[in-house]
Formats: sequence, structure tokens, C-alpha cells
Amino acid sequence: MKFGIIKERKSPPDRRVVFSPNALVQLKENHQEAEIQVETSDIRIFSDEEYQKAGIAVKSSVSDADVLFGVKEVPVENLIANKSYFFFSHTIKMQPYNKKLLQAVLANNITLYDHETIVDADNRRLIGFGRYAGIVGTYNTIRAFGLKFELFKLPKAETLVGTDELIRHLKRIVFPPIKFVVTGAGKVGGGIKEILDAIKITEVSVDNFLTKKYAQAVYTQIDVLDYNKRKDGQVINCKDFYENPTEYVGNFERFTKVADVVITGHFHGNDAPDILTREMLQAKDCHVKIVGDVSCDINGPVACTLRSSTIAEPLYGYLPSEHKGVDIFHPAAIVVMAVDNLPCELPKDASEGFGAMFLQHVIPAFFNGDADGILARAKMTENGKLTEKFSYLQDYVDGK
Repeated sequence: MKFGIIKERKSPPDRRVVFSPNALVQLKENHQEAEIQVETSDIRIFSDEEYQKAGIAVKSSVSDADVLFGVKEVPVENLIANKSYFFFSHTIKMQPYNKKLLQAVLANNITLYDHETIVDADNRRLIGFGRYAGIVGTYNTIRAFGLKFELFKLPKAETLVGTDELIRHLKRIVFPPIKFVVTGAGKVGGGIKEILDAIKITEVSVDNFLTKKYAQAVYTQIDVLDYNKRKDGQVINCKDFYENPTEYVGNFERFTKVADVVITGHFHGNDAPDILTREMLQAKDCHVKIVGDVSCDINGPVACTLRSSTIAEPLYGYLPSEHKGVDIFHPAAIVVMAVDNLPCELPKDASEGFGAMFLQHVIPAFFNGDADGILARAKMTENGKLTEKFSYLQDYVDGK
């Protein structure tokens, strides 16, 4: 089996990579029959020389590899026919901007595995950058609070070496008695919690968060049944919510009345109620000042996320009364952080974490006959056609 690590070619440049040099050394130690080559790159967080020093071949082309690994979408003109690819295709939700990419994958007889489709037997995602999105998103959100109220100035995350340095800067802050509410308890939510715990923000129960005043900064982490309720008043369980989202309405407004900062790490299903609505943000008793929308669904469940922001310009103001963007220092503005590629700000940490997950969950499948069905579940295309699991994308591919 011959593996190739491709150069990232999407613009703006992404410095992340699926495997660090150390991860590839471990791959070779675990599977000595594997051949590995890395395509030369001048933007990758790990230099060509670092791979070469680790004994990994660096080439101008990896077109003779059987399986090619990348992070972001591969431009159509750079796809190599009749290969197997792993990358984030951003097509499984029928995203219109990548329809041509999936069409080209099929036309070139490419076997595509999307990182998002790598799941276990219970359909839980095994691979992702979610933890680092949560880590950087939390840092950026706290940075936004300091800038908005001129309390402290943090350097941009992209200028720092890694997670430890982010935490060191955050620990220097003396926080006022503000309240953070965190949505979601998955990998993104875990990254958010990791930072808040590391800087000693006190976690409190939902009931205490809603009813008590504190002399120090606190946070509460909430799941879907904390901010959604059944229309008929029944209290069942999360499984019922996921299976019957249209039977629920959102009640996040009870948090907007007391929370200063909202940090989102939730997964939002298509039929689920909106979370933070225009009406909530326009209410006279809305207390929210900063929204760190790590999930970053444009025109989605968080009304103030009018657009994604960038690493260069991570913040914008939102004026609830007019539902429009304004300067962050507008006196009535809620500050929004909605960077959609947060892990890019910690490319080294993110790449090392991603590679560790890949080595654990995916690489063994190439050498054990896919005993756990990892590759079979993740495979989107084969022999120029969509696989059965992803046949729902056919109309999307056909342009219907």
C-alpha cells in the first residue's frame, strides 16, 4: 500500500496536514509494508526538511501513490484520476459551491472518503479538528470581550505557538463576574470546556447559572434539552429530540437574559429549532454582549451570524434592532466571532491531534481487511458512482 500526502492548494492557504513527520514514523513502525511519500510544499506547518529528517520521501509529485491524504478540498484541476482520496469535500450537505468538485470526483473515477464520513458503528464521528476549533474559538471569544470593553488586549491566536501559550496568556486576565454559556458537549464543546477549565472559570449547574449571581466568572455547558422543549410539555430524552425535532421549540431565551457571553459548539440538525433568534437578541432583557459562534452556520440557528469572519478580521458587530453588521464599538452592537477555519490558527497542534486520531481509527483498516467497517462506511464514491449510503446526493450531482 502506497500512501501520499498531498500539498494543500485551496486558497486561502491552509498550513495543516493530516500527518506530522512523527506520525508518519509511527505509521511506518506499525505497518512496515506501507510506502509513504510527501508532496513538496512551501506552506505546510512542517517543512520538507522535517519530513526528510524523519526518513520520509519528499517528492514533486505523489501521483504514483494509491491513497492520497489532504485536509481541504482539492481543486478540480489538481485531481488525479483513478485514485483514492481523503479530504474534507464539503459536499455531504449538498453545498452548492462544491457541486462541481463532486461531479469531477465521479468523472475521474476517484474513490472519495470524506473526513466527516469516518464514523463508528454508532455513526459517531472519529476524525476531526473539532477540539481545536473549540480551543481557538474560546480564546478568540475572550479576546473579543477584552477588545469590546477595553479591559485587556490579547494577541491573535495565529501569532502564538500552540495551546499552552494560549492558556498562558488567558491566565493573566483578571475576569469580571461574567457568565459564559456553552452549547454542545461533543469534540468542539470539549475544546471550549478544556480552555475554560484550564483558566479556572468555575463551572456551575444550569439552575444556578440561571438564578444566582456570582462574584467571579462562571460558565455552564448545556445540551439540546436545556435549550429546547417539547411543544406538548413532555420531558423525554435527547434521542427523542434528534428523532422528532419538529415536535420541539427553542427556549434559549432563558439563557440570553443572564449570559454575557455565548460560545457555540453544538451540532444543529436541519429540522431543529433555531437556537439564538432575532427576537431573543432584540428583546429588552437580552443580556448577551459577545457571541463566539464556533459552529458558524451562516443563515443558521444563530441569528447574529450574518457571515463567516476571517483569521485576519475575526470580529464584527451585530446590531439587533436592524439585523445588520456594524462596527464592534457601536454602543448597541453585540460582537460576533464567526471564523470558519479556527483550527488553522493552531496548525501544528491541530495537525498532530488529527494525525493521532487517523493512526488510531483509520490506518489499521487498510491492513486488517477493514474489519470494523471504517472504510466501507466512509466511502462516498466508487467506480464513478455514488455508494448506496450517499445515493441521496444523486440529484445534487445531476444539478436537479
